[in-house]
Amino acid sequence: MSAITRDEVAHLARLSRMALTDDELDHFATQLDVIIGAVAKVSEIAAVDVPPSSHALPLTNVFRDDEVRQCLTPQQALSGAPAVEDDRFRVPRILGEEE
Repeated sequence: MSAITRDEVAHLARLSRMALTDDELDHFATQLDVIIGAVAKVSEIAAVDVPPSSHALPLTNVFRDDEVRQCLTPQQALSGAPAVEDDRFRVPRILGEEE
């Protein structure tokens, strides 16, 4: 017996505003049935003593702590720029808008 029927697929298609042919409805019903069966198998195997996880290995935050450090002055930051205007990098206009 199928876990999802052709009529249910048609209903989902209408909710999604998708126009599906009869062949597509049959095809998707079969595919969704296989997917639902695979999820059911995983649910059977999942043990109560296994905690849910998002990754197989334990991960910790790898970001460094924020700390105040010396930064570049505007002149130092702009010293290697090919073009500068009003203490900013000058780049070619890409949108073609008027100023």
